[in-house]
Amino acid sequence: MLQTTEAPDLSTRAITAPASPEPRRRPKSKKRVTVGSIVKWVVLGIASFVMLVPLYVMVISAFKPESEILSDPLAINPDTFTWDYLVQAIQSPNFNVVGAYGITLFFVLAVNLLSIVVSAPVAYVIARGRTRWYAALLLLFVSGLFVPSQVILIPVVFVLRSIGLMGTIPGFLIFETAVTLPMTIFLFTAFVRTIPRDIDEAASIDGAGRIRAFWSCIFPLMRPIVATMIVLNSVGVWNDFVNPQIILGPGSGIYTVTTGVFAAVGQYTTDYNVVFPTLLLAVAPVLIFFIIMQRHIIGGLVAGSTKG
Repeated sequence: MLQTTEAPDLSTRAITAPASPEPRRRPKSKKRVTVGSIVKWVVLGIASFVMLVPLYVMVISAFKPESEILSDPLAINPDTFTWDYLVQAIQSPNFNVVGAYGITLFFVLAVNLLSIVVSAPVAYVIARGRTRWYAALLLLFVSGLFVPSQVILIPVVFVLRSIGLMGTIPGFLIFETAVTLPMTIFLFTAFVRTIPRDIDEAASIDGAGRIRAFWSCIFPLMRPIVATMIVLNSVGVWNDFVNPQIILGPGSGIYTVTTGVFAAVGQYTTDYNVVFPTLLLAVAPVLIFFIIMQRHIIGGLVAGSTKG
């Protein structure tokens, strides 16, 4: 007789798979606190304190009475906090806030446009040059960084007066644009050098000339550094006081934010309830703009520091 073996009942037998070993967790590396890092943070803390405390005093003093500004400049008293001083500064006949904002914004936009239109092609030519003369040309432009604008202001006044542009908006725009050229050309040149020359060669094969190749192919790639220079030039033009005060002058009737503040608080140097709100109105827009756009500064500089 044939013996038959019954198949084991798998439904009643638990099939257990061997448990996979748990992956070993790497121990968290502890960062060493060195003397150098401590010194670095101490220096950064002191520098931040030195820069932020005056800003803090200016902001809170715009909403406090003069007696509290003199007695305790760092304190904030909710009972005496008021918007009245800021409203009075906005409505002051000595400082036309809307007019000063409009004129200064026009100067910012015009200087940025002229600076980019002039600097970008120059930087492209220097960056693509293969001889040492192009390096010498770049050095000539960069040397302008070591000459303060106030040093050349008096000769510029004589030149503008001789050509009839003293006290005019075109004269101020020409000078302010020239002041921005050294830094703009320097950073634009460094960025264009990171862009491969293959793009120029491909555009040339497609029949594009150098001018069209630059504006159609190279310039769109310069967006990070262009944004960086717009931020830096905008802050510089907005905060400039000496150049518009000398070139435009009070007789022209054209007041930027800084010259308008000077005209408004000049006769009220002891009235802090006029000085601090007016200063806050002048500083607030450019401060907000810089905080929002500061990432473009770092992004543009980092993008131009590596070889593309």
